[in-house]
Amino acid sequence: MSARARPLAAYGAVTASYWAFMLTDGALRMLVLLHFHTLGFSPVQLAYLFVLYEVAGVVTNLCAGWIAARFGLTSTLYAGLSLQIIALLALAGLDPEWSLWASVTFVMAVQGLSGVAKDLSKMASKSAVKLLAPTEGGDLFRWVAVLTGSKNAVKGIGFFLGAVMLGAVGFIPAILGMATILGIVLAAVMIFMPSGLPRGLKGVKFREVWSTNARINWLSVARLFLFGARDVWFVVGIPVYFYAVLSDGSEAGNRAVFFAIGSFMAVWIILYGIVQASAPVLLRAKGRDEAAMIAMARGLVALLSLIPLGLAVVVASSGAPSEALTWTLVAGLLVFGFVFALNSALHSYLILAFTGPERVTMDVGFYYMANAGGRLVGTVLSGASYQFGGLAGCLTTAAVFCGLSWLAARRLQAVRLGD
Repeated sequence: MSARARPLAAYGAVTASYWAFMLTDGALRMLVLLHFHTLGFSPVQLAYLFVLYEVAGVVTNLCAGWIAARFGLTSTLYAGLSLQIIALLALAGLDPEWSLWASVTFVMAVQGLSGVAKDLSKMASKSAVKLLAPTEGGDLFRWVAVLTGSKNAVKGIGFFLGAVMLGAVGFIPAILGMATILGIVLAAVMIFMPSGLPRGLKGVKFREVWSTNARINWLSVARLFLFGARDVWFVVGIPVYFYAVLSDGSEAGNRAVFFAIGSFMAVWIILYGIVQASAPVLLRAKGRDEAAMIAMARGLVALLSLIPLGLAVVVASSGAPSEALTWTLVAGLLVFGFVFALNSALHSYLILAFTGPERVTMDVGFYYMANAGGRLVGTVLSGASYQFGGLAGCLTTAAVFCGLSWLAARRLQAVRLGD
């Protein structure tokens, strides 16, 4: 294999394994959310199911950069896929005779293991792009946009697949089927993964994971609030709201509602991924310098904050749910997804632009620790905001978080100018 072909082959293998993982990750989230909602879990209890998943993400991302630097990116990627298989098999052992809180505790623990798996896989895949992508002609933005965008499109398909499988074959058969498919993918990737990724260095110290780069720190803060702004309505608020509005309580009606909710979540994530992958073209990024990219990120999040704020006003003033309100929410949240995807793609580029090859795994791990922190806060507040303020409460919190992300993004330009 030629020297030029090896990075492309490694990039393809990393992308394929990441796709397989995120397909099961999206399906698992929808399976757990809808299955336990039908068992009578409240919005706060549903949020609890995902809390340890997000806590594990914070801890894992902090450690994953050091793990990858110490043991190599390939080994870290294999570990993530393996742990997801273990998590799926464990979840298949859930006993319906257990008490409510025994079930919550067990699922939280399994979701925590899945969170570890996801962030090991994510950090390894994103770091690999920095090391494999050509350095000239804006290729870094294009490569990271394709990986991130395609991953999210695949995760969106997973949301749809999870909802369909729950209605078609049930919870346990769906879980076992996903574990089997992921096991086949892991075996194939281990056999065919080409060389080209770092193997790890024994002398790497754990304390090196803490970033001393002010731009990386402020970008991480902006990322935290950006993803908190999404998950505060996405994780619990919107699925539970749509279920409450659309369900008639019958078994056939529930299957139709599962399909509708899964379809919306899937379409949102798929379109989000497509926009992410297309961000270099949509933003006309070729030839733009770093300062222009930072300015675009700041402007996009300012625009983003207006969307949930407007939707919150519409929901609060509309009274009872209606078909018109439902379609307004769908349209508004799709617009939110478009702007959010562009901003997220810029963040994913900037973290790799700000770091160097010698620190890439640790800086990316630190940055995604903040990402997981935002998801954690958003997940907790999604259940609490919906419980106490309904969907309008979720959307208002999202607008506040967008504003805080904008304040952090302003510091990127100030740091660059030496303020």
